[in-house]
Amino acid sequence: MTDMDPRRYYDEFGEGEWERLDANPVTRLEFETTTDYLAEHLPDPEERSDSDQTTEPVRVLDAGGGAGRYALWLAERGHEVTLADISAEQVAIAREKAAERGVGQRVATEQADLRDLPFESEQFDAVCCLGGPLSHVVDAEERERAIRELRRVARPGAPVFVSVIGRLSSVRYGMKHGERFGLLKHIAETGDYTEAAVEELADGEGWAECHFFRADEFECELEDGGLTVERLVGLEGPASQLQEELSDVGEEGMDEVREIVAQLREDRSVVDTSEHMLAVCRA
Repeated sequence: MTDMDPRRYYDEFGEGEWERLDANPVTRLEFETTTDYLAEHLPDPEERSDSDQTTEPVRVLDAGGGAGRYALWLAERGHEVTLADISAEQVAIAREKAAERGVGQRVATEQADLRDLPFESEQFDAVCCLGGPLSHVVDAEERERAIRELRRVARPGAPVFVSVIGRLSSVRYGMKHGERFGLLKHIAETGDYTEAAVEELADGEGWAECHFFRADEFECELEDGGLTVERLVGLEGPASQLQEELSDVGEEGMDEVREIVAQLREDRSVVDTSEHMLAVCRA
């Protein structure tokens, strides 16, 4: 039986998580679309100047920040970032990458669990939970606890950005790659990809335990956790699961793909069928 503990998986995955968001045209779309919304909704440092005209940096928590792709993007734009992740290996990689990029002084790193964040209440001007870390909290009550933690550490009215892995796209991926249909039926019904399900329905071969979301479910869970959902976004949109098909289209073709994704990414059906869906919320 494969050990599907997310902490163990990401410790062993190592630099693969750093490389993932630049691995192919579709994963780059996930990153680019996410940063589009970060740029649009993050607080403006210029609006935080004090009476002496000193600009206060925006303090951002990158919860479940993995190897630091988003943390470094934020730091390179002048934000003060705290990255927290359950994987000690991912935290170490993020610290190393921040130093290599010359932003180590603006990125603090800490090993921490989404369900019990070691930070004071109302500490951050913005909170991020990007790339799917919330999806790795399989139990619904624990997910609500994690969402309430994201809200707790955000200042009132602060933007909170959360992205998770989509259920319909995951089922499609499984069909495309010959996954056991009993397991896919279970995922389609429940969204849960667990050690018990994999052992029973797929001969014990799996990656990391995960809950795959429908759009309505995602929105409801965020609101039940105390967040106000302002936007839902399909990060890869109609390009979902087309990694191989888009690998040879060239930059001009990808520009057109990006335009199509931008046009459709907030359509509710597109959100529900995307590999990852992003919620832009307020605490």
